[in-house]
Amino acid sequence: MTKNRRQPGQHRHPAELAHHQTLLDCTDWASLATVRGTGESLPAALARLLDPDPVVRGTAARDALREVTHQNTIYEATVPVALYVTAVLGHPAVSAGDFGHDAGMPPNHPLLVRLLDWLGNTAHDADDECVAVGERHCGAGFLQEYRAIRAFRDLRPALFSAVRPLLGHDDPDVRHAALVAAIPLSEHPDLVSHRGELVDHARRSRATSTDRHNRNRVLDALKAWGYDTDNLESAADIAAREQQARRMAERAYRAGSGTGSHCEDPPF
Repeated sequence: MTKNRRQPGQHRHPAELAHHQTLLDCTDWASLATVRGTGESLPAALARLLDPDPVVRGTAARDALREVTHQNTIYEATVPVALYVTAVLGHPAVSAGDFGHDAGMPPNHPLLVRLLDWLGNTAHDADDECVAVGERHCGAGFLQEYRAIRAFRDLRPALFSAVRPLLGHDDPDVRHAALVAAIPLSEHPDLVSHRGELVDHARRSRATSTDRHNRNRVLDALKAWGYDTDNLESAADIAAREQQARRMAERAYRAGSGTGSHCEDPPF
């Protein structure tokens, strides 16, 4: 997988990240599967995430992340991309930059938030629930056969170690994006002890987060961990949950009455 016959991060402490330039130089990108082929274009795009020009950085994020983002799939190249993204979260070009108007994102939308959002979405696509769905559809050997998702899950302690400091960031959008990323990463057995800390962050962020999708992810995770979320849910949260329950019931009814073919979405 790499030029020196080992994957970045292998033989390292699980919470230790390689330097971002080492990840670029030592990964055999052309051998790794992506959405449209292999990852030979990824090193150049990833390097441009640190360009002085914010528009270049925004375009680079689009070009790099779309190569490993499609239909909730974890590709071979997803793992080194996630390692690189995590390794540059603290870089000044990332923490201070924005996308600019030409990169298809809102003005002043921080690059740091965009990268955390991607990391959180990717971690969600490799979480315990997704694995359980995969096993229901593909059998008990799903995780053993799906090497890319297994590799990503093994690296969760290293990814978490870089996301965790951002839970206390000055920008509330960064804090919440970090929380949404940290929660699925913390499902790793070595990180269970951090869940109480994440619950505390969730309580502090409830007044500042307005992203419905991300709020639901946080609340669903806390419920799955056995925490009482009644004091975290707003009226809008409750209304959204009730609406979702009605939709699920209607979909199940249609499936049972023969007007629909499935009562459960496919795993990916």
